[in-house]
Amino acid sequence: MITAEMVKQLRERTGAGMMDCKKALTQMDGNIEKAVDFLREKGLAAAAKKASRVTAEGLVESYIHAGGRIGVLVEVNCETDFVAKTDDFKALVKDIAMQIAASNPTYIRREEVPEADLEHEREVLRAQALNEGKPANIVEKMIGGRLEKYFKEVCLLEQPFIKDPDKTLNQLITDRIARIGENISVRRFTRYQLGEGLEKRANDFAAEVMAAVQK
Repeated sequence: MITAEMVKQLRERTGAGMMDCKKALTQMDGNIEKAVDFLREKGLAAAAKKASRVTAEGLVESYIHAGGRIGVLVEVNCETDFVAKTDDFKALVKDIAMQIAASNPTYIRREEVPEADLEHEREVLRAQALNEGKPANIVEKMIGGRLEKYFKEVCLLEQPFIKDPDKTLNQLITDRIARIGENISVRRFTRYQLGEGLEKRANDFAAEVMAAVQK
């Protein structure tokens, strides 16, 4: 039996409408986790329809880590000024800025990675696999899998979301598109780290940011 409390829980987790939540729970026999996945898949379809819409509004957000050692500027776009002023959108942009501070991505999406960098990475991964004694006939398959891991490290949208590692940042944005009803896109970002390029403990700074945002 699908109860009002179950529908309420699913709405709070997904932001979907009441009837959509009830339908998802009914189709998934009351299993909330499966219903979340069902609605996420539905959200992906809805987001795809909005992907071609122009996003000329939005916000430029800043995030400065305690002590002023890491700073981020990010521009996130939406379709209307009305949505840009909502708490939901502002919270999303803040989360994206914190993600950049903590995870230090190089690119927004994998399509931005230069082919020269990809080829260099393939050569490094190929040498690693061969040095591990892997048979030559499976090395190329291993490279493909390890490249996926590389994309998750350097591409913002493919990184696990720092507040919920079970979803990527792209899934977070897609869920918000389904909830808000407008296309949302990350346009550009800049990340500054005190002493970057100098002989400082840069990795320690990033680790501190990660610990701070996960509290």
